Amino acid sequence: MSDVAAAPKKKLAAQWMKLGTRFLPFADAATAELPLGKLLRLSLFQVSVGMAVVLLIGTLNRVMIVELGVPTWLVAVMIALPLIFAPIRAVIGFRSDTHRSALGWRRVPYLWYGTLLQFGGLAIMPFALIILSGDTTMPVPPLVGQAAAALAFLLMGAGLHTVQTAGLALATDLAPPESHPKVVSLLCVMMMLGMMASALIFGLALAHFSELRLIKVVQGAGMATAVINIVALWKQEARNPAATARDLARPTFAESWGLFAAQGRPVRRLVAVALGTMAFSMQDVLLEPYGGQVLHLSVGSTTGLTAVLAVGGLFGFVVAAKWLMRGVDPYRFAAVGTITGIAAFSAVVFADPLNSIALFAAGVGLIGFGSGIFAHCTLTAAMGLAQRGQTGMVLGVWGAVQASAAGIAVATGGLLRDGVASLATQGSLGSALSGPGVGYSVVYHCEIALLFATLIALGPLVRSTRTRRQQPFLLAQQTGRI
Repeated sequence: MSDVAAAPKKKLAAQWMKLGTRFLPFADAATAELPLGKLLRLSLFQVSVGMAVVLLIGTLNRVMIVELGVPTWLVAVMIALPLIFAPIRAVIGFRSDTHRSALGWRRVPYLWYGTLLQFGGLAIMPFALIILSGDTTMPVPPLVGQAAAALAFLLMGAGLHTVQTAGLALATDLAPPESHPKVVSLLCVMMMLGMMASALIFGLALAHFSELRLIKVVQGAGMATAVINIVALWKQEARNPAATARDLARPTFAESWGLFAAQGRPVRRLVAVALGTMAFSMQDVLLEPYGGQVLHLSVGSTTGLTAVLAVGGLFGFVVAAKWLMRGVDPYRFAAVGTITGIAAFSAVVFADPLNSIALFAAGVGLIGFGSGIFAHCTLTAAMGLAQRGQTGMVLGVWGAVQASAAGIAVATGGLLRDGVASLATQGSLGSALSGPGVGYSVVYHCEIALLFATLIALGPLVRSTRTRRQQPFLLAQQTGRI
């Protein structure tokens, strides 16, 4: 009788599980070793990363350019400063793989110190930006404002890269190897959710801009970052002094790098990641100013566009995960994201002459969608290259290339926009190219060209993957097994 009574409950549970895996593509990332509740709590560190990204590429660059009157080239350089620490992500990942500690922790120390650096940068940032703008009651040398702002951005960048690298590595440590790609995908989606929520909150808080509101928003983000990261790392990593003993033999960085480089076409893989990231990132410092200066949108509206960008990225991750779980080649599907980006930037370019806010918003959403697909596919492919004990390093290498390329792209985009806009204002480009959107348009066309270069880099990777998959079949044919 009890079995009969339990049957409907089992059937209902099975339906709920089916519903969850259908509409929540990463619901099956949880395992016995890493339950869903623990995984979701750990993933909160990505929410703080998403918050920082929105501040950097959305709210702060718009406020500095439009409201505080800071030159675009200087804003681009400041936004790119956090990415100076991007190349050392590989070293951070390697050191967290081989960390020596009497306490038995490998990842937690890096998460903790990264959080402190992030908090420190956000705590001093609003005051540094106000001094940088020159809006002070007493004369302050420009160099003081520039140095203070640079320090704030550097602290924030160092903390962000340290937290993300160590956090991703900790998540893959806690999960079994077969679920690593799904876990990483879930963490990336959490970053997108953090971006969306932060963009909406910042947009509402700064709808009526004032310097006092700016101070409250940025310092509030610093406090939220500290609280969120502490909750995320609390009791996640078990202490294991034997694994972090000082007398334990460990590979050198060069040896670990040699193992990674032996995994088939490493240079081309990293070049493809770099080109695609640059193509999607040159607009990071320009989308909100473009909406403000060319389409005359308010601070709240342009910050809301960052949320649209994040929503597009979220859908990109969901779609990519769905197709990759069906066995689609990651580099082939990365090309789908690249082609989507070409269409997206074309829409943004035509939004100016057509004076269409709707077309601009659609282009922004498609940029997020294409970049989400591209990032997910290349990260999944990189995870497939990880040798045992190299998770931190592999994630660090991928993150280092991606973040470095993004930094170069952001700085280049700002400098290129300013240079072209200056020529257009002087009339050097002719009367047809004299509007405020000319500099932005040139940058977007460069991004389209980079996306075509990315497609060229991806082509041989798709063919090489197909060849590796066909090798077992060909060998079986030659030996007469088929």
